[in-house]
Order: sequence, then structure tokens, then C-alpha cells
Amino acid sequence: MNHSVHASSWRSYRRRCRPAAGEVAFQVVVEQTDLWVVAQSDLSGAVQKAVNECRSALNAYIALRPEFLSSLGPLEADEKAPDIVQRMIHAAWTCKVGPMAAVAGAVAQWVVERCVDLSRNLLVENGGDLFLHSTRERIIGLLVDPSKSMGLGLRLKPEEFPCALCSSSATIGHSLSFGRGDLVVARARNAALADAAATALSNLLKTPDDMSLVMEEARRLSSHGLGGVFAHCGEKIGVWGKMELVALE
Repeated sequence: MNHSVHASSWRSYRRRCRPAAGEVAFQVVVEQTDLWVVAQSDLSGAVQKAVNECRSALNAYIALRPEFLSSLGPLEADEKAPDIVQRMIHAAWTCKVGPMAAVAGAVAQWVVERCVDLSRNLLVENGGDLFLHSTRERIIGLLVDPSKSMGLGLRLKPEEFPCALCSSSATIGHSLSFGRGDLVVARARNAALADAAATALSNLLKTPDDMSLVMEEARRLSSHGLGGVFAHCGEKIGVWGKMELVALE
């Protein structure tokens, strides 16, 4: 594994990941896709195969429909598109964003669904977007500032898996955001939806005064499967839905 790939400051959170007893953590990189995986054994080969299949499907579709890559708004549904593309288009339409806003979460879920038979405990992180399948309780840290320690975490119980947690930020990482919020984390069973929702909500969060608007939109998206939201902007924090926060030492 090439640990220098995730050495940038905004990916330093990966060094704080502590696999449970009987688990290992490893990285899989395929071109622009950079995954951090926790599993019961090193599944690098299976994960890489799943990523290659996923990327092939996406690249082939983009070649036929280039606007899928560039559009910042929803696209019409395409019943002949690959499954992962359809998931992204539907999530984007629901959240009123471009389909690529859902790509990281969709890829993470794709990998877990194809590898979970090899490891019932399987967590895949893709640039701050996670899809998790677990038989035990997990605490997921919420990183507002990469230069500081994580003060808050989200508790997930065994019966709550599988679960997606996707994030968007105007100050961390390289994702496109039209807002100014420090962090928005969206929770759902569907990772494409969680990813698109995190982007849409982050776009709304331009000042701390926008927090009520963000929570209102989160409630609207609950009818489409959004389960919870954590948002941070300046000195204000907003929490909606099923988000059991815990203090981290």
C-alpha cells in the first residue's frame, strides 16, 4: 500500500481510524478512486475488482452521455443505464443537484454490496463518504477541522446497518460546494441519496443563519429516505433526525 496517497491534510483523518479486534484497515487506489477500507481480512483484490467494474460502467456511460459528468443539475432518468448510474441520476433528481454529486457514496455502496459476503464487517470510506455494514456498534468521528482532533462522534448500533454517512464541506477537501459551511453530514440507507443530499444541503449553508433552511430541506428529503443530518457553520451546529452524538476523548 502506498500511504503517501492519503498524506494530504484533509485525509489525515484516516490515521485516526482504529479497526476493532479481528479487523484490518487497508487502502485501494484506482485512478481517481481512493478508498480506505476496514474489513475482517485484507480484501484488496476483491475491492479493486469491484472498483474496476464500477468505474468501467461509469466511464462507458459518460462516453455515451457526456453531460452526466459535467451537469450541475439533475438529468432525465435513463432506464437503460447501468444500475449505479440510475441510482446517481435518481438521487440527483431528488436533491436537485448534478449526478456526480452522488458518485463517491454510490461507489462506496457498490463496493460493500459486492464484497460483504467476504466480510460481514465492512466499512468503505471514499473521500469522506462512507458505506458501512457491521455486526457491532460503531462510533464514527465528525471532522469539522482537519487540524484539530475530533470532538464529536456518531454512534451507530448493530441494527442500524447497512448505513451510509456522506459529507460535504466548503472548507475541507476538493468537492464542489456553493455554500460556506464547515461540514454537512447526511445519513441514509442509500449512499447515492446521502451523498447528493450532503451536497445540496451544504450548498444552502452560506452563513450560520441558514441553518434553519438546511434543517427544513432535510425534513423535506426525509420522505425520500434521508435519515439524519449534522451541520456545522461558524459557531452554530444543527442536528436533525436519527443522529446519536457522543463526545470523543
